Amino acid sequence: MPEEDLVELKFRLYDGSDIGPIRYSSTSTVAMLKERIVAEWPRDKKVVPKAASDVKLISAGKILENNKTVGQCRVPFGELPGGVITMHVVVQPSLAKTKTEKKVDDSPRKSVCSCSIL
Repeated sequence: MPEEDLVELKFRLYDGSDIGPIRYSSTSTVAMLKERIVAEWPRDKKVVPKAASDVKLISAGKILENNKTVGQCRVPFGELPGGVITMHVVVQPSLAKTKTEKKVDDSPRKSVCSCSIL
């Protein structure tokens, strides 16, 4: 793999700690990055993703799509040659899980009127 084809990335977690920096090929997909993040996630954290689908990557203010490559996600301006690119990691549990965890009180609400007519 040629040296100029590699991109150095680090992933900033919600508490300010980092995973990396790690060198990736510019042809690596965002989905591959997410799998690696889940595999290397520190287990002492309060929030731990269970799968790559629980992770969102943000770079230059944009949420990255799974099918994009690292080369497509790079911002050409503002990037220093040989510099490390920081991507932010957001953990969002899957929707099916959050719907089952969120219990809504289905009991009918009684409206009480406290009007006084004089």
